[in-house]
Amino acid sequence: MMGEFELIQRFFTRPAPPDAQGVVLGIGDDCALLQPAPGMQLAISSDMLVCGRHFFADVDPRALGHKALAVNLSDLAACGARPLAFTLALALPEADEAWLEPFSQGLLALADEHGCALVGGDTTQGPLNICITVFGEVPARSGGAGVPTQALLRSGARPGDDVYVSGTLGDARLALEALQGRILLPSEVLTPARARLEWPTPRVALGLALRGIASAAADVSDGLLGDLGHILERSGVGATLDTTFAMHLLAAYADYTGASALFEQEIGEKKGLQCVLSGGDDYELVFTAPVAQRAAVHTAAQASGTPVACIGQIEATPGLRLMDAQGALRVNDFASFDHFA
Repeated sequence: MMGEFELIQRFFTRPAPPDAQGVVLGIGDDCALLQPAPGMQLAISSDMLVCGRHFFADVDPRALGHKALAVNLSDLAACGARPLAFTLALALPEADEAWLEPFSQGLLALADEHGCALVGGDTTQGPLNICITVFGEVPARSGGAGVPTQALLRSGARPGDDVYVSGTLGDARLALEALQGRILLPSEVLTPARARLEWPTPRVALGLALRGIASAAADVSDGLLGDLGHILERSGVGATLDTTFAMHLLAAYADYTGASALFEQEIGEKKGLQCVLSGGDDYELVFTAPVAQRAAVHTAAQASGTPVACIGQIEATPGLRLMDAQGALRVNDFASFDHFA
């Protein structure tokens, strides 16, 4: 039977990726040592994935390893931080080599892609639970008002700013609805939607490109309206969104040739809007930027290879308002995910 330290040595101990910077000492001692470059600050975030709450027990372990790190890298992206390193705390029912091999492969492949070294953590026996803490770096800023950092924060949105989202939204929730038996999707829709649920793409390159351009940002983990709401609350502003954008950001609707009939007969407009506006698990970025930065936002999107769409404007009046195709306000009864609601 494989023991704890053999498990760590076999599946998670290795040299740091060649392009990893800032790692002085990794796995092997009681603490890892990180050294940010001069003039840089550490950006730190933790996320936990619990079996039965965040993922199905039979999910592909390679996909799970990828997603476990991706959701943390998405937090760095939202702050405009470059990944440095991460730690992994892993509770396992048993030391199953057939599960650990692909899990570690999925995890470390994404780490290598972003030059992010695994530098420590812990393993224990218990219900399957994955907790990752990720470390990144972002330039400090000297002088001026506010927090002395160039990091993208939630608190910088101002009246008149445009509201943007990256990529597509809602497909992960659409897949979840199908996997839980609430709707029926043809395989040509379910397969790519499930890939969005299980293999999210952290928008690190876009986050880095938006430094100095975006006024505020957050990652879309619990649903667009909820995560934009965090920006509005921290910034002390409100916003109006044009919901005519919504269905066009749902890849299953935009890409599937039979989408109109499918959404009319099986899904319905309300469910489609729910997926886009409050679905969660998208791991895209929602951000704001001054109107004068529209060309710069377009350039950042092109440079990072990430599509973005303008979906509304920031306003001085608090609250989040939704507008329909006729320019009338619609009832906002879309609730984003809350673990304890």
